Amino acid sequence: MLSTHGYFDPVPQLGRTDTGGQVVYVLELAKAISKLGIKVDIFTRWFDKSQKQIDPVPGYPDVNVIRIHSGPWEFIPKERIYDVLPELIENMKLFIKENNFDYDLYHGHYVDAGIVTIAVAEAFGKPSYFTAHSLGAWKRDQMGGDPNEMEQKFNFNHRIAEEIRIFKAVNAQTVTSILQLEKLEKLYDFHADNIVDIPPGVDIHTYHLPSPENKIKKTGLPKKYIFCISRIDTNKGHDFLLYAYDLVRKEIKDVDLVIGGGSPNPKQREISLYDKMRKIINEKGMEGRVQLIGYVPDELMPIYYQQSEMFVLPSLFEPFGMTTQEAMACGRPVVASKFGGIRNVIKNEENGILVDPSKPQEFADAMIKLIKNKDLSETIGMQAYKTCQEEFSWEAIADRFLNFYLEFY
Repeated sequence: MLSTHGYFDPVPQLGRTDTGGQVVYVLELAKAISKLGIKVDIFTRWFDKSQKQIDPVPGYPDVNVIRIHSGPWEFIPKERIYDVLPELIENMKLFIKENNFDYDLYHGHYVDAGIVTIAVAEAFGKPSYFTAHSLGAWKRDQMGGDPNEMEQKFNFNHRIAEEIRIFKAVNAQTVTSILQLEKLEKLYDFHADNIVDIPPGVDIHTYHLPSPENKIKKTGLPKKYIFCISRIDTNKGHDFLLYAYDLVRKEIKDVDLVIGGGSPNPKQREISLYDKMRKIINEKGMEGRVQLIGYVPDELMPIYYQQSEMFVLPSLFEPFGMTTQEAMACGRPVVASKFGGIRNVIKNEENGILVDPSKPQEFADAMIKLIKNKDLSETIGMQAYKTCQEEFSWEAIADRFLNFYLEFY
């Protein structure tokens, strides 16, 4: 496996820049595959000298994170990582040769790792596979804004050209939703018979219905709250959520909003985005009703989901949204974007509610409906739980991947 950007650690530091659902996805997939007796190494970029080059994943002796140095000894955001990839490719090939590793296949995650994957796999005469996770053309289409500013910030043209090159080069690729497949055809005019839809999984052993103790355990959060957690980024829709919640709190007096996410030691970009949230909160006079709790440790995530009234995913652009599955696995009703990949998992008003987050009243109405109708909320939550149990355990997803590899080997 290759996942070259962000902070990739055996125990992930979620919320740090470029470090979110994809890291969880790759780690959990690797761990589930290893349970089937297959060794998995995950290659990433090495930019911190204090870290070990070969870093075992705790509890999984057949899974290692391997770091390969390239470029300066400093973090590089994913939009600017392209310049150091040629060196990463050469250093990775050298590392594999020196250690006499003989991998059966290489699987790249996201465009930067895809670039490395096809080069290294070709060098060793092995098959390559790819999962985009996010598509550059789709992100550009959703985000709008001034085209020149967006191009300067996100490097879209280069990314899209590289994505097309990867699509054509790999043995096969997976998409995380049918919607992503549709965007691949519409925005890239790319059609192929080696594309398979395999959604992300969820750790049903960690995320599950609450125990009686967890239902009443003190957490320091409000007694009743709507919960949102994600990376702190411009495309996560926190502004949409705050404007919608302003309508909710005027009608519902005893349900607060809790927004979590971000890194343990936030950098300036995260700090400025939190400042923007606080500005909206102050402008709307919501200081006593909204809590911005920042980084949430892994061990607290399940109970935060379990004790919430509901989980909301406000981002307009979201290829999938794995936090949605985690909340669903905990039996909580979810309100998410009808434009995202999760729409292929959620059947509206059966195991979740789909809305246009950019429309405050529509978004607010869905939240109000769930708060006021306890029976509907519980029914949707239990259907969400069943959906995850039956279809989205990582063990089931690992089986699908092994069949995928065999089909296109």
